[in-house]
Amino acid sequence: MMQTSVLDFAQEVDANISRLRAPQPHRTGTLVRLVGMTLETRGLMAPLGACCEVIGQHGHRIEAEVVGFNDKTLFLMPFNDPVGVGPGDMVRVMSLSSQVSLGPELLGRVIDGRGFPLDGKAPPKCKDTLALMGKPLNPMERGPIHEVLDVGVKAINGVLTIGRGQRIGLVAGSGVGKSVLLGMLTRFTKADVVVIGLIGERGREVQAFISESLGPEGLAKSVVVAAPANVSPVLRLKATHMTHVIAEYFRDQGLNVLMLCDSLTRVAHAQREIGLAIGEPPTAKGYPPSVFALLPNLIERGGVGRHGVGSITAIYTVLAEGDDASDPIVDIARASLDGQVMLSRKLADSAHYPAIELNGSISRLMQSLLSTDDLKQANKLRRLWSLYQQNIDLVQVGAYQMGSNLELDEAIRLHERLVNFLRQDMHISQDYESTRQEMRQLMSQEG
Repeated sequence: MMQTSVLDFAQEVDANISRLRAPQPHRTGTLVRLVGMTLETRGLMAPLGACCEVIGQHGHRIEAEVVGFNDKTLFLMPFNDPVGVGPGDMVRVMSLSSQVSLGPELLGRVIDGRGFPLDGKAPPKCKDTLALMGKPLNPMERGPIHEVLDVGVKAINGVLTIGRGQRIGLVAGSGVGKSVLLGMLTRFTKADVVVIGLIGERGREVQAFISESLGPEGLAKSVVVAAPANVSPVLRLKATHMTHVIAEYFRDQGLNVLMLCDSLTRVAHAQREIGLAIGEPPTAKGYPPSVFALLPNLIERGGVGRHGVGSITAIYTVLAEGDDASDPIVDIARASLDGQVMLSRKLADSAHYPAIELNGSISRLMQSLLSTDDLKQANKLRRLWSLYQQNIDLVQVGAYQMGSNLELDEAIRLHERLVNFLRQDMHISQDYESTRQEMRQLMSQEG
């Protein structure tokens, strides 16, 4: 009798182990369709953002993320090319949400959107874990922006002064020195940690930016998250969220973080690819509604931390396609950010670098950061620059008669000095105090 009981118990244990090893209900499904880069599966229950694995009949495996659903059909977007998978392949859930490992071990490293190293070194061994999407801050708990951030660029320090925790955009077409200015800001800005997201750019530019713009000293206090244009749009979005959650992690440690995201337009393109693939209707310029929901949510993750602890000064590059300043992505960035720096192709063509065009550029917090006298001088410089640009044709052909407009006379007299002030060598930094002093001397010139 005793032997029978032991045998029955052993059989029950084996049965329980078999049940645990067997696929759980609604945790596995079957691949039923592939359209473009979108996989469709049925029999699987998983939330948006869940990470799944597709197991091919010949052992080929790819990872994918749930990006949408329709009734009992889930839409997956693979991280790599879906080569080797076919109808009937098994799909299983690996994790219900995206978690990332964070820590100071990330400093000096180059990683992808999943945290895997791209620099040929061992994976960083981080102890802390956070959700990839982060947690929104209560706007009433945010600290105020009242401290000037020294970025080491005269045109910004003097005329477009920004504060620690401000969010601004670099708006430009292609080939006008956007990457060079971004490199200057990376090296010269006085920040504890720099987090750089290179999203959707050419793969060649990733290595060039790290070796030429950052350099060994800049990389030592930086974390670079790279997702070039040839990777899946899901990985590009994950890299964008990874950039933000790393910045949030260091901000919550009480550090002042400079976050650079290049570019916000490529992020919008990645979301557009996903949205159109799962059936979202295109609206403005082919962008689906999810794009216009995503961008403000990303931008709001920057700023001063809870109760003034730490800060994220966010700089987003925005590509004005065809130099179109009314592009919908430019419009939403202009409306959501705390200011923008416009780069001019006309200035770049005349070898004026950085090619910052004061007309259209603005820092919305400048008036609360500067003294009354400094603000008056900055506004006067902008006015003289703008007045000269508006009348440049008359001046160059000799149609303008000196004495007709006293303010324009002053703009003509100081124009060469203004140009010299706004130009800057990409390898030379100029701190905030010396910039203000040079600007006071410039604005006090009588002739």
